[in-house]
Amino acid sequence: MAVHAHPDDESSKGAATTARYVDEGAEVLVVTCTGGERGDVLNPGLKDDPHIQRDIVQVRREEMAKAAAFLGVQHTWLGFVDSGLPEGDPLPPLPAGCFYLEPLEVATEALVREIRRFRPHVVTTYDENGGYPHPDHIMTNRISEAAFAAAGDPDAYPHAGEPWQPLKLYYIGGFSIERIRTFHEALVAQGADSPFESWMERAGSRPQRQLTTWVPCSDYFDARDNALRSHATQIDPNGFFFAVSNDVQADLWPTEEYELAVSHVPTQEREDDLFAGIPSSLAEADALALGTGGAEPVLDRRVEPTVKEWK
Repeated sequence: MAVHAHPDDESSKGAATTARYVDEGAEVLVVTCTGGERGDVLNPGLKDDPHIQRDIVQVRREEMAKAAAFLGVQHTWLGFVDSGLPEGDPLPPLPAGCFYLEPLEVATEALVREIRRFRPHVVTTYDENGGYPHPDHIMTNRISEAAFAAAGDPDAYPHAGEPWQPLKLYYIGGFSIERIRTFHEALVAQGADSPFESWMERAGSRPQRQLTTWVPCSDYFDARDNALRSHATQIDPNGFFFAVSNDVQADLWPTEEYELAVSHVPTQEREDDLFAGIPSSLAEADALALGTGGAEPVLDRRVEPTVKEWK
């Protein structure tokens, strides 16, 4: 189960990994917490399209359906309203009724229901700071961590389905500084313009995450890009996502990265599979998930967030 804030996040973060696991026979569910209603139209060719301006909610749903088809994943909407990204000094208040302002227990119960219905062994989400400081990404982390802990507890949300304890919780690694530098240097060596120099400047001032898991998935970069392009309102077809060809990416950086946050199974220091440590027998893995509720995890690397609160 991959838990994301907005439609398009599933295609820009971990998409090739999900496509690979689907192709290998795993069931993968993408949970999108909000409808992305307040997202800006980032494709310059569509900014003034009257249909998009009028029907953005439906457009985002149609884009999501196309992306899910390219990745082969199942998909569900959690049903909350996009909080938008506040800008200005001072920052404006968040809109009433948005996802970030939902009571934590309300949003957590909605995700617990999906976990108990789908019964995943692995859950992926964003780190404690949201991957980047967008209120919906931060809230996605909060409810993912809370639901991961509560889903196996029979005393938590007793009307939300039969208890089920996912065995591992990961944060999506996203674009590490090493990956960005590798792509930047490749473009410079080719004499091409690089869109990544400003990224390196911004990322260089931030502490780097302690990644644990590198999933080989280069055979699925085309599926990832097709899913990305499906989100036409959000993705510039001439933007940085497509600056480095997939053949070059496969040679230079053929993986997507993750950070293991919580595990109920023994793990190793460096992984190449999100299912590492989980029994390969489905019956054994299910029995472990059913019998683990309430137990202390083998590993818990969660930390307190460092981002500010929105009001």
